[in-house]
Amino acid sequence: MRLVDAEFKVVNGPSRRLLHRWVEFPLLKLIGLRGEGLDVLEVGCGSGYGATLLFTLRPRSYVGIDLMPEMIDLAKNQPNLENAEFLVMDAAEMQFPDQGKDLAVIFDVLHHIPKWREVIKECHRVLKPGGKMFLEEPSTTAIRLFDAVFHWEHPKDALFSRRELEDYLRETGFTIRRRLPVLPFRMYCVEKR
Repeated sequence: MRLVDAEFKVVNGPSRRLLHRWVEFPLLKLIGLRGEGLDVLEVGCGSGYGATLLFTLRPRSYVGIDLMPEMIDLAKNQPNLENAEFLVMDAAEMQFPDQGKDLAVIFDVLHHIPKWREVIKECHRVLKPGGKMFLEEPSTTAIRLFDAVFHWEHPKDALFSRRELEDYLRETGFTIRRRLPVLPFRMYCVEKR
């Protein structure tokens, strides 16, 4: 899904970066996010700020994908990411070989994607056995509130409950290793069986 202009501005603004840097990223590290020497995939990389944070983990390789070319253009202009690769790509139909990544990271993106189940399946496919995925998502209630107040127009068929998400992660072949509910977010560390 393409972001509406208002959400595009917020996502690329300073308040979002502060939340990303000082809340979301540290909490994912708290539940086990590590990246040293790993091949990392970021789904929905946006402007590349997540890549800047993930690079502090010293990955062997990093690739970020996003559906919006405007986001990829911004990401390619982030400083100090010389070895990063940014690609315009549909996360529901990734163009990567099977079992080529050690780690997948999804910062607050699935609720934008009506085919969120396909994204989870694709992450499972591209992860090596024992590979981990870290994901963070706001609650459906929070998304509806943001839509009511800010008119961000998230697709209704992209919304899912905590139970739906967890059941589908297990059904796809992930084991939930850690979960951290921090209102209004839910954070997960899952491992490919």
